[in-house]
Amino acid sequence: MILMIVIGFAGYSQKLRLNAYGNYVFNDGVESYSSSTSYFNGTIQGGFLWGAGLEIRVKEYYGAELMYFRQDTKAPVQYYDYNLNRARNSTFDMGINWIMIGGARSLRASEKVEPYGGLMLGAAIIDAKNEDNQNSNSVTKFAWGLRLGTNIWASEVVGLKLQAMLLSAVQGAGGSLYFGTGGAGAGVSTYSTMLQFVIGGGLTFKFGAHSNTGH
Repeated sequence: MILMIVIGFAGYSQKLRLNAYGNYVFNDGVESYSSSTSYFNGTIQGGFLWGAGLEIRVKEYYGAELMYFRQDTKAPVQYYDYNLNRARNSTFDMGINWIMIGGARSLRASEKVEPYGGLMLGAAIIDAKNEDNQNSNSVTKFAWGLRLGTNIWASEVVGLKLQAMLLSAVQGAGGSLYFGTGGAGAGVSTYSTMLQFVIGGGLTFKFGAHSNTGH
């Protein structure tokens, strides 16, 4: 459905941009009850987040972008079982895929500098594997994000992108990704949210009609 929307925009849009991203994600603490008697807390470790996006400039100062981001990381976790009255530590291999569509509102700072910001909505596909027993699972969650950045145009068609983002995969009562004694799994839990702060940038390439102002 998202792809059809992007193709529909491209049918009448005169400006397309291809964006390549390289970012750093900071550590994010997570905690929740995986059952009424099992509690876990841990850290999704920071690391490299790469991605790409196709941006449609609907108007001079407004755009819509379809984005994909990928992070491979580890999550050391400690979980406690009240029935057994004991704690246990494990480490999980994680792959986090973000598929987002977002708006971008640009400002005219100068011919070379183009600040922007916007809201993103989409999905996070999270894969987790327990290193101890090799159990694995994958879940898909609603995701949202915010971003603020600027494009610095080296020419009319190539620019440097500087950007900060906040990405969140929402987990709620009724189902979540949890870490437990049997490995990663899907099950009922109390509300928790994965919240990742990202800084970085990349390159932006302009296609189609463009003006001398860099917009």
